[in-house]
Amino acid sequence: MAVSDDLKRQAAAAALAFVEPGMRLGLGTGSTASHFVRLLGARVASGLDVLGVPTSEATARLARELGIRLATLDEVEGLDLTVDGADELDGDLNLVKGGGGALLREKIVAADSARMVVIADAAKRVATLGAFPLPIEVVSFGFAATLRRLRTASAGLGLSGHLVRRTGPDGAPFVTDQGNWIVDASFRRIPQPEALAAALAAIPGVVEHGLFIGLASTVLLAGEAGLERLDRTPDTR
Repeated sequence: MAVSDDLKRQAAAAALAFVEPGMRLGLGTGSTASHFVRLLGARVASGLDVLGVPTSEATARLARELGIRLATLDEVEGLDLTVDGADELDGDLNLVKGGGGALLREKIVAADSARMVVIADAAKRVATLGAFPLPIEVVSFGFAATLRRLRTASAGLGLSGHLVRRTGPDGAPFVTDQGNWIVDASFRRIPQPEALAAALAAIPGVVEHGLFIGLASTVLLAGEAGLERLDRTPDTR
């Protein structure tokens, strides 16, 4: 196992300490989250009873293979805990997510959870968000108009960089599980994530964006020096 992959697994293993029998769990998407799902599946095979709500079709398939009981948000009244990864995180526990294309479902699930635990390797922590391209989920109708508005809104906040429609291996537009497209915005630095989040949310055609602000309760970072836990202070949660 590569070093970075081993660190992801260590963070995922630490998140199991937050899981209690009978919990309704949001199951994240991505390489780190898949480690958690596999480890959770082993616990379920040993007798742990939990109910999972997956954030993507890929996670749902993996969870079913492992025998984890699944439900939808329409079938449960709120979630106890969501465990998910992140593409970037800053000192305020703001996140950039959506590298795997599941940001919309991930945010809906996280927002319906009493607690969100983020698992990642230490390299994902940055002083300022933006080095990882920000995913923005948009509808395909009127794409050119939406893209123009995205450029105008970002320029108004002093942000510049390439805004590119994500494509799949075949060169066709990448399509999310909800049937939308994704624009990856390479801003390099996002000094005001709250302002950018508000500006993006106001654009017709934007379904959701990958800035997760005020959602993470705890972050578990695995690095060469060991595991580090970061908690959001109560007055900012």
